Amino acid sequence: MMTTFKHTLDRYAWDDVQTKIYGVTDQEVQSVLGKDNLTLQDFIVLISPAAAPYLEQMAQKTQRITQRRFGKTIQLYAPLYLSNECQNICTYCGFSMDNQIRRKTLNNTELLLEAMALKSMGINHVLLVSGEANKNVEINYFLNAIQLLKPHFAQISIEVQPLEEEEYQRLQAAGVYAILVYQETYHRDVYKQYHPKGKKSNFDYRLDTPDRVGRAGIHKIGLGVLLGLEDWRVDSFFTALHIDYLQKQYWQTRYSISFPRLRPAAGSAEPNFHLSDKHLLQLICAYRLWNENLEISISTRENETFRDNIIPIGVTTMSAASKTNPGGYVVDPQALEQFEVSDDRDMETIKKQIRKMGYSPVMKDWDNNYAGIIR
Repeated sequence: MMTTFKHTLDRYAWDDVQTKIYGVTDQEVQSVLGKDNLTLQDFIVLISPAAAPYLEQMAQKTQRITQRRFGKTIQLYAPLYLSNECQNICTYCGFSMDNQIRRKTLNNTELLLEAMALKSMGINHVLLVSGEANKNVEINYFLNAIQLLKPHFAQISIEVQPLEEEEYQRLQAAGVYAILVYQETYHRDVYKQYHPKGKKSNFDYRLDTPDRVGRAGIHKIGLGVLLGLEDWRVDSFFTALHIDYLQKQYWQTRYSISFPRLRPAAGSAEPNFHLSDKHLLQLICAYRLWNENLEISISTRENETFRDNIIPIGVTTMSAASKTNPGGYVVDPQALEQFEVSDDRDMETIKKQIRKMGYSPVMKDWDNNYAGIIR
């Protein structure tokens, strides 16, 4: 029988992890902050309420580790939304099938028009995103899009519905750089409440997706949860547990973590658990202190003040000038967004801000441009 992350997850109970996190003491926090090589148990300590008073100390240490590992660089990318068609009902998403919205899927001409708009901004790393319409927007559609876009971008990553291992192998052969897939929440008992209908309602199939991606040999895997659905501290522990498992199982693969906070969208639910800016900073620091090789990404969901302040601390990758609707750059700017963008500055403004803070904006992966820094 093939081993997957499910076997690891089944050894943990949500309530037990939650109790452990909220039972951390001040003495435990001080002990962990004095260590260099941290474990998952140390990660629990760093995301606990007891660690909150030590945020300044955590941030300073995070900054030193990030600069040592990645240098003073920020990689920039932009999403290109292919379609808002979706066959799932998700209570928090603007693309949910039960939302009565105008649906759109980009054709070849529209796809190239959107691509040229991104190229005019200097973008070399594009993230293809779509709703989960398995019949219309599927592997052949993605392969066609990649073939059209590959001559124009140095890197193409994908955030779409979970696919089969053989389909990921085809994407890898086509030149896809990274696959991003978010479990949304690792709380199995309530997962169905947020995903009542559609293929996404299958918790285990989604959970096994990074294993299929890893076996297919994709260069990088991106994980995350939708912060605000359930207790962010517990969900973040399980995300770290997942990354820890994947790094041991697929050790040649690189990994990234994203922090999507639940944002307003048409027909979406309000967050059940509030995550403040200080909490998010604590979480970012905890991931970096635990895992210095992890790439950390911040999207335009976050406001410009937070994004500016996080640049010199722990982030390595940022989206910029994002549109979260298909055709949003030039083809159909009025189409429904998946979520509201908070930082709506243009690319040049963000690049200037990065430079102002003493960092270099990188328009493609540092693997090619800063090999001496990250290897």
